Amino acid sequence: MLTYHLRSSFTVTQKYKLLPEFKNHEQIVELNDPASGLKGFIAIHSTVLGPATGGTRYWRYNSAQLAIKDALRLSEAMSYKCALAGVPFGGGKAVIMAPKNQLKTPALLKKFAQSINALNGVFSTGEDIGIEEKDITLMKRHSPYINGGQKSGSLGPWAALGVFNALKAALKTTNKTSSLKNRKIAIKGLGKVGGGLCKLIIEQGGQVIGSDINPKVIKNIKKRFPGITLVPPKIIHKQTVDVFSPCALNGDLNPKTILELKCKIVCGGANNQLAFENCGELLRKKGILYIPDFVANAGGLINAVAERHNGHYDKQWVIKKVNHISATANKIIAASRQSGLPTNVIAKKMAERIITKKPKI
Repeated sequence: MLTYHLRSSFTVTQKYKLLPEFKNHEQIVELNDPASGLKGFIAIHSTVLGPATGGTRYWRYNSAQLAIKDALRLSEAMSYKCALAGVPFGGGKAVIMAPKNQLKTPALLKKFAQSINALNGVFSTGEDIGIEEKDITLMKRHSPYINGGQKSGSLGPWAALGVFNALKAALKTTNKTSSLKNRKIAIKGLGKVGGGLCKLIIEQGGQVIGSDINPKVIKNIKKRFPGITLVPPKIIHKQTVDVFSPCALNGDLNPKTILELKCKIVCGGANNQLAFENCGELLRKKGILYIPDFVANAGGLINAVAERHNGHYDKQWVIKKVNHISATANKIIAASRQSGLPTNVIAKKMAERIITKKPKI
């Protein structure tokens, strides 16, 4: 039997409240079904702007505490992402702890989809690391709260386009032009988002230095873009480039790696790029323009919720929202320069004021 530990809004067990990542989360759902191997968490950060939404991450966590901390950090970022993207949704996130020595099974995905139903529309979910389009198709058969599928397609290209728009806004600030011609961009992670970003940059005359831990991804990238320069992941951030673009996992920007950066801009598709909040200030002091991840990578979110927004998928609505990411980035850059505060702090203040309906910053 599938067991749920569902907390009503603002009522969460003490052990979760003690986590520093908990902050102002509304709900935490703990999932545990030994029969299917399902184990994980759903974190709901905010439903002020609308039902919470966020992808599901299927990952081999070393402990339940690491899994829930990841869910809490990601769901908070989703609230900021929704607010700044101008979509009527709040932030949430699901993480599934990949069972050891067991492949992802239809039974596990079915049970997970049923757990989403237990929230009665408070949360909808879709793709993230470890969850593919075929998984979305399967889960849609068991839950009406699964985003994505045949109509909206993969989220990767839209997330890449959002990062690309933010990147161009940053380039115009630092170089007086948004042109990619002869600009060097280092991309860490060449999967759906990083690979899509690579394509957009090369098409506009940019040069890409890339890295990925997956040999199959590297082989595919070499085939698609013969002119790309490839380096090991451990040194990709040390390249002398115009832009460093983290498009892999979280936490790439820490005090050590920031000291090693040789770029003017950091703008990528990975979630939670800053290992610590004060890393934004470290980047600012070093003269590096940082576009917060929850601003740059909002394209995937926008496409994911498009079908749910008006009851049908509207591609033009998606294009308009994704193209507006550059204007949002410009606004954050301008406010940061005027105030002297790092861009991540400015972006969060903007998002929080939207969520709490305070005057805009």
